[in-house]
Amino acid sequence: MRKVRVLLVDDHKVVREGLRLLISTQRDMEVIAEADNGRMATTLAQQLQPDVIIMDISMAETNGLRATEQLAKVCPNSAILTLTRHSDGGYVQPLLEAGAKGYVLKQSASDELLRAIRAVAAGRTYLDPAVAEHLVGTTGRRGTGGRAPAGKRLTKREEEVLRLIARGLLNKEVAARLNISIKTVEAHKANALDKLGMTSRVDIINYAVLQGWLKEE
Repeated sequence: MRKVRVLLVDDHKVVREGLRLLISTQRDMEVIAEADNGRMATTLAQQLQPDVIIMDISMAETNGLRATEQLAKVCPNSAILTLTRHSDGGYVQPLLEAGAKGYVLKQSASDELLRAIRAVAAGRTYLDPAVAEHLVGTTGRRGTGGRAPAGKRLTKREEEVLRLIARGLLNKEVAARLNISIKTVEAHKANALDKLGMTSRVDIINYAVLQGWLKEE
């Protein structure tokens, strides 16, 4: 069985030690390296190409948000999983826009982190349930409440495209999965966003939370 290769990034050694101990008990994953700042994380990630990068937000030199932006560009095959104490959801949108595939709270149970690692390693987007609840509240107050306006229901194909995008797949990956062209994917995505009054990938993820699409499969 091929193990999920994990890079730990946190400026507190005791946190990294705890994470390493937890992950080492799992038969399907292993820690391959550690970094205490974003700059070091970027260097190690380029060298080692981990499957998952567990990233803290508040760090010296290069913080988690900036490191996520850099890593998403130079290591597109590594899934970035944010692990933080910030539970108000304020960091979720910028991190997802920067390229993070998951967001988990340090105060959550250890099983939550393990589920998140497996989910993002499998190509899915994962949000801590506590954060997802916050997004449901803010999205519901802001707009559609999780439903398309009357007369503008999504087609089956539009929903399939949005589901895959919400899970973190790129347009070309969606096209391959559905056996359609990239232009067709872009057209379905544009139509769906127009119907729902949305403009970004983060909006799609928020909508997916409301629909329950991001629950563990």
